[in-house]
Amino acid sequence: MPSHRDIAEMLFELANYMEIDGENPYRANAYRRAGQAVEHLKRPLEEIKEDLQSVAGIGKGTAAVIREIIETGESSLLNEYREKLPKGLMSLLELPGLGPKSVKTLYKKLNVTNVSELEQAIRRQQVRTLPGFGAKSEAKLLEAIQRAGTRPERLPLGHVRPVAEEVLTQIQSIPEVVQASLAGSIRRMEETVKDVDIVVATEQPDHVAREVASLPAVEEVVNRGTTKVSVLVAADWLVQVDVRIVTPEQYATALHHFTGSKEHNVRIRQIAKEKGWKVSEYGVEQLADGRTLTFDEETHFYNELGLPYIPPELRQGKGETEVGLEQGLPDLVAEKDIRGDLHVHSQWSDGHCTIREMAEAAKSKGYEYVAVTDHSRSLVIAGGLSVEDLMKQREEIDRVNRELDGITVLAGVEVDILPDGRLDYPDDVLEQLDVVIASVHSAFGQDERTMTKRILRAVENPYVHVIAHPTGRLLNRRDSYALNLPEIFKRAADTGTVLELNANPNRLDLNDRHLRQAVEDYGVTIAINTDAHRAEHLHLITYGVGTARRGWLTRHHILNTLTLDKLVKRLKGKNHGS
Repeated sequence: MPSHRDIAEMLFELANYMEIDGENPYRANAYRRAGQAVEHLKRPLEEIKEDLQSVAGIGKGTAAVIREIIETGESSLLNEYREKLPKGLMSLLELPGLGPKSVKTLYKKLNVTNVSELEQAIRRQQVRTLPGFGAKSEAKLLEAIQRAGTRPERLPLGHVRPVAEEVLTQIQSIPEVVQASLAGSIRRMEETVKDVDIVVATEQPDHVAREVASLPAVEEVVNRGTTKVSVLVAADWLVQVDVRIVTPEQYATALHHFTGSKEHNVRIRQIAKEKGWKVSEYGVEQLADGRTLTFDEETHFYNELGLPYIPPELRQGKGETEVGLEQGLPDLVAEKDIRGDLHVHSQWSDGHCTIREMAEAAKSKGYEYVAVTDHSRSLVIAGGLSVEDLMKQREEIDRVNRELDGITVLAGVEVDILPDGRLDYPDDVLEQLDVVIASVHSAFGQDERTMTKRILRAVENPYVHVIAHPTGRLLNRRDSYALNLPEIFKRAADTGTVLELNANPNRLDLNDRHLRQAVEDYGVTIAINTDAHRAEHLHLITYGVGTARRGWLTRHHILNTLTLDKLVKRLKGKNHGS
């Protein structure tokens, strides 16, 4: 049987086809509303199949379509539209700035049926002549097309790392492999990745090279030698994996060398040169007598140079060796330090799990607490909650807390910061919640002064605890909005407002540079949250912690490393201005 999400997607597609075809907008919107109703429905559809009209947002006509999908997995009405209209029209809706109305205009006026035809029309300057379009919108659409149709030079870490780990697991299963590890930008937890580096230790390089070239994950072999095998594997796009094969004695220095970064390795070579040594992936050569030192592990390599072990995330060539030599490196935050997640969603808005399911998943990670922060009323597309629904949700949270031991669910909300800086709920609603996070989901194009003033208004609200994904960027999809970050950092520190490091790998917002600036220069407190919409998304905390480590953060900089008692006290302190 199709899931709630599957049925909702079919209803949304049907609504889009109707609107493009010129159907009455009211009828099209009826299917859109029905899709939203199904998506946020908490009861199994099979139970209420014969009583669908009792659900708000579902009428007689839409109920019949939903019932057909439940019983057959298909919609005859949707199939009719799929046959009637060009399939490529749906791909146009994936471009930023295009909705059903504008796609209808392109289709009816210029007979544009897919992205390729749209690009041709733009280059002929035909689109700018249409109502609702202009030269600027043409330029933005062309940029979006080029971005969508071209493999980005670098892909988000979270899109590549799971594939890289799968390749690594397959390599580690080869009996002749002694050791193997990810290296390069993935090991350094950079937010984007160009390719994958893996270092392998073995006494039988020829055999291992052949085995690597024939791994199940490999789509194509680019090059195969006894010291390096390059293959292509499938992520969002084909990604090159370079497997470096070394002896077990060379493994530690090879792992260091291929982890990088280039800037870090340059500094390491300088330090070695001052001692009369030469560093390479094969070991440390002592120039005076020609001996080459090898090491059991990277820690011993660093110690030989007079340095403490430098975590991969800090190997950026940004002062880590100097700090290590002079005063020692900070004890960076680790995933084990995180005691809870303060930004997750449930089926009450656009999440896919119940509150209890999210709580149980948090408990299984060893967390003490998790905050349910569903969307506020203005974000209709994400099923934003009315004040009445928010209070009903609070009752469910109380019930889950009574029924479930070992985890505390905090009642919260992700309240929209409206374009003028007002919040989507009044203060007398917000003050009833345990955790209030505020964020921007609209009017991204505001100028720097307006956007900064807008966010500052939320920062200064005594009931706002956290500003979520503060710069609004989406990696490879949307740039940060114009914002005076130093001003935000200063006011956040002054008011005790926490700034989020959103661990979703498409965001990683704040980034490592902003984190270091916020913490070191202004004393801002950071919360690392996943923004999880499914229980399995809680594991994304790994990417947030990696980014925090790149920003030199320790557990003392992080709000959600506090115990529950200390967390509650800290949150109440913001409300009371202490």
